Amino acid sequence: MSSSELLPLTLIVIARDEAAVIGRCLDSVPFAAEKIVVDSGSTDGTPEVAAKHGARVVHQPWLGFGPQRNFASTQARHDWILMLDADESLSPALVEEMRARLPQLMASDAAGAILRRQTWYMGAPMRWYRPMVGEKLGRLYHRGRARWTDVRVHESLKFDGPTVTFRAPFVHHHNPTLAHRQLKILRYSELKARDWLDRNRPVRLWTCPLVFIAAFLKDYVLRLGILDGGRGFVVSQVAASYAVYKRMRYYEMHRNPASRELAGKLLGLDP
Repeated sequence: MSSSELLPLTLIVIARDEAAVIGRCLDSVPFAAEKIVVDSGSTDGTPEVAAKHGARVVHQPWLGFGPQRNFASTQARHDWILMLDADESLSPALVEEMRARLPQLMASDAAGAILRRQTWYMGAPMRWYRPMVGEKLGRLYHRGRARWTDVRVHESLKFDGPTVTFRAPFVHHHNPTLAHRQLKILRYSELKARDWLDRNRPVRLWTCPLVFIAAFLKDYVLRLGILDGGRGFVVSQVAASYAVYKRMRYYEMHRNPASRELAGKLLGLDP
């Protein structure tokens, strides 16, 4: 693509050990004038793969999801930023829609845009489960008019101004196996428990059975996981287990404070 066809927009990807998927993500945004990968200590060659796919690599020790994204925003040459995860990519339809609509959006006073995400799970797109079908997320923004929340995990983009919504979806290639998903759950639970610890949230281990039942029924019934068959059952059970495990881990941090450092080393997180 010639430089005249590029838009003054920076694609940013925060990553660690994502060599297998980072190239697909970067290549899916052909119109971005700049591509940056903020790497937090990969050992699988992610920086080298990213560089081969046209990205500038910035090394930054892990700060937590929200702070890491906010740091990444400061590294861009352009004010308009598209933030994707390494296992995400733009669909061809969204590429064409963005090419048509971005010039007008970027010339306006808008703070950003809401994108729709479609998730592939166990090798195929989910059809009914609501969190994985048409999920609306803030990912495109002007860095002077939006900011990521400063939390370690489950961060969100807060806009200071109007937004628009794109119709075509981008794609989330969900964890390639359940083993990968379980490892991510361990890390996410650790980060969430640390946030709770910072806020001195009360320990309520007795709620765990109720939390599991409520979380499972919410995903399997109310969010229509049941209509996706076996995959809907699996995703609902995993979500409910995550809701319980992070509470058990938080309880352990209170019972045994030394476990924080031990678990952090095991999971590759800072103390």
